[in-house]
Amino acid sequence: MKSLHVLHSEAATGWGGQENRIFKEMCAMRTAGHHMEALCQPHARLAQCLRDEGFQVHTLLMDGPRNYFRGVYRVRRLLRAGHFDVLNTHSRRDTLLAGVAGRLAGTPLIVRTRHLAVKPGSLLSYTGVPHRVIAISEYVRRLLLDRRVDPARVETIYTAIPLSSVVECSSLRHELGVPADAIVVGCVAVMRDKKGHRALIDAMAASLLRRPDVFLVLVGDGSPLLEELRAYVRARGLQDKVLFTGRRSDIPNVLAGFDIFALATEQEALGTSFIEAGAAGLPVVGTDVGGVPEVIAHGVTGLLVPVHDQDALENAIRTLVENPARRCSMGRAGMRAVRGSDRFTAEGMVRRTEQCYSRWLKERMQ
Repeated sequence: MKSLHVLHSEAATGWGGQENRIFKEMCAMRTAGHHMEALCQPHARLAQCLRDEGFQVHTLLMDGPRNYFRGVYRVRRLLRAGHFDVLNTHSRRDTLLAGVAGRLAGTPLIVRTRHLAVKPGSLLSYTGVPHRVIAISEYVRRLLLDRRVDPARVETIYTAIPLSSVVECSSLRHELGVPADAIVVGCVAVMRDKKGHRALIDAMAASLLRRPDVFLVLVGDGSPLLEELRAYVRARGLQDKVLFTGRRSDIPNVLAGFDIFALATEQEALGTSFIEAGAAGLPVVGTDVGGVPEVIAHGVTGLLVPVHDQDALENAIRTLVENPARRCSMGRAGMRAVRGSDRFTAEGMVRRTEQCYSRWLKERMQ
């Protein structure tokens, strides 16, 4: 298809799965030959990350009525001057600002991407402003359809993960002082209440105390929960068996040091950490919530348990800890599921995004 001029807008200033998706999508679309620019708030982490990669980033304060009206005027000028084919918004605030500006500027296609695993509130930023909507999972799409968004206006495009080479020899165990023949259950997730770290610790406590060869490694940061979890582990006498690494940038190396990946998340739009674990050849244990069942084939690539069911979580982890043959078979199945298709690859995400943009632009011109 022809090269497109696309402007992504994001009002959020922190960094999480949503911002990471935007970053990866813009990089992948640029590699495919499209011209990509971004609109962010001046103090947004995404703005700096994109600039570091050579993208043109426009900045605009989006809070408050004064900034809103001034912003609509500025973004309308930006869209007209840049001759953008597509404006892709990501949060309610920037949709109501940049999206309205796009309507006034006559931008051919305005798309809203929905990232969250909660029922949407106001439908204005899904039906009144954008022309079409992208959902990052079928679960998220169903939440929109349940709110009576027209199914013909919503498409699912899964978030991609980087498919790096499989790491044959991880440095993680040496760094942590964990024996090479130990069984390591690992979790990679930002430290937030909804990620279920405390439930995971509780589910593994008996095995950690009973078996000297079993360890739990928690990777990620997030204040103040990280320090609260450290204190909780000390209070339970597990400080030698539950190991914290903080934030890591070498996730493939980290995953290669695990035997099992487990995450007791309570809310998840998709669950890219499970996909990354599958790509690394790890069996996974996850909660049957949100988009997680779309990435874990129960009994094949891992085990799904009901959310908040501590007994089921404990039994699932123990099953894999005590059955190395099943760990291996599930790990191989997970690797085939992720690496054997383009469902979660950058190339697949670009192809489906191009198809949606192209079809929607044609529909808009009819």
